[in-house]
Amino acid sequence: MARSRWVLGGAGVGAAGLAAWDLLQRKHTILRRYPVVGHLRYLLEDIRPELQQYFIERDWDGRPFDRDTRSVVYERAKGIHGERPYGTELDVNEVGYEYLVHSAAPADPPDQPARVLVGGPDCTQPYSMALLNVSAMSFGALSANAIRALNKGAALGGFAHDTGEGGLSPYHLENGGDIVWEIGTGYFGARTKDGDFDPATFSDKASGDSVKCVSLKLSQGAKPGIGGVLPAAKVTKEIADIREVPQGEKCVSPSSHRVFHTPVELIEFIARMRELAGGKPTGLKLCVGSRVDVLAMCKAMVEVGTTPDFIVVDGSEGGTGAAPLEFEDHVGMPLTHGLMTMHNALVGVGLRDRVRIGASGKVAAGNDIVKRLVQGADYTNSARAMMMAAGCIQAQRCHTDKCPSGVATQNARRARALDVGDKSERVHRYQQATVDEAMRIMAAMGVTDPADLTPHHLRMNVSATDNRSYAVLYDWLAPGQLLAEPPEDWAHDWATASADHFGAGPRPAHL
Repeated sequence: MARSRWVLGGAGVGAAGLAAWDLLQRKHTILRRYPVVGHLRYLLEDIRPELQQYFIERDWDGRPFDRDTRSVVYERAKGIHGERPYGTELDVNEVGYEYLVHSAAPADPPDQPARVLVGGPDCTQPYSMALLNVSAMSFGALSANAIRALNKGAALGGFAHDTGEGGLSPYHLENGGDIVWEIGTGYFGARTKDGDFDPATFSDKASGDSVKCVSLKLSQGAKPGIGGVLPAAKVTKEIADIREVPQGEKCVSPSSHRVFHTPVELIEFIARMRELAGGKPTGLKLCVGSRVDVLAMCKAMVEVGTTPDFIVVDGSEGGTGAAPLEFEDHVGMPLTHGLMTMHNALVGVGLRDRVRIGASGKVAAGNDIVKRLVQGADYTNSARAMMMAAGCIQAQRCHTDKCPSGVATQNARRARALDVGDKSERVHRYQQATVDEAMRIMAAMGVTDPADLTPHHLRMNVSATDNRSYAVLYDWLAPGQLLAEPPEDWAHDWATASADHFGAGPRPAHL
């Protein structure tokens, strides 16, 4: 009894002290108005994502990924088949609902999944790319153990792992997975002391056996048009050494590149990167902003006489890193439109056969792969679904360094919880099962080679009483059509685009 009174008395004194602090502090109005109990508001706010995800949202309407999609990723990563009983929970009559067209004479899936040979006529070391690969995620954004797990999973499954713009870390190379080395505006890992591109360092690192392709990042879906920022507190000695930046200072990726300013200079720099990389496939990654800019790049390819070996189109719905809400929600072209714009532009200038197109942006399931192939991609990349396979629970704490699963953090204690051996197997199983499902879907459509997919294979509900195929909904250019006679819908943008500058050019003085 005495002990109980002592505990209650102590609690009372603590509550009284907290109430006094709440009344005297001036930062939080709620606490001044409701001392002690006002803290419940902040507690509930802190656990709101978990309450929303586990108890409130329905299986099919969560964001960014609904529970059904997350469950499929987790189950495939664990080796569970992932079937569902009792039929779809989606409204298949809803306007905007899309579906793939199956065949009355389905085919048998091939014994081995399809792969894509990446490397144009100027490439001397082409690379066989899987249909699903690990999209760009930097060490720094992800923990060392997460990078290890993703790369070992890629090694086990024979698919590619994009480094992101944060540099080529030892953790990307430790387990021998195939690497796409991405270079961003900060040229991390291949930069001079004043922040310029360092060709000698780049050439030396790009010659490594694990590096299969090199990529120049123009922009990313989550925050197109602005560079990333790594706070000073997260720039440890290790990260500073890898990125070749000062330790303990804020690490900022500039918004634009120093190495080029015009479309022609961009294409010339891509050619230079390929030469420095010993002829390995060299490409670029961007979130499409305008058709004029895409056409300007295509005109530059025609003028210079060379092309990237690949172009990765990132949709505005993509993004593993933190970004301002305004950019995440309102800037950049969604993947469907960006992908078809790039595909048609390359077809229109007669260069589509020289350039492979990758698609990234919420690719998680087999149907996502097939849909993007129909829309013009040759292969796909996935970031968040790969994170989920490695243990991510969509807690959306990536920017706080408090990731509960050890994936998106530099906190050693949190990262230690991620077991590399187990999670690498899960990444491998997830990728393999998802590609197998994509091949099975294509077989149900009567297709065994992704090259045989057409816009007729994908349909959309456009009203309560009508649905149409992508072949009818969108314009699809014929090879060389832009060079011969641009269609009316493309004519103005084609005339406006210039290989000598991005955008629509100088604004007339009278406007």
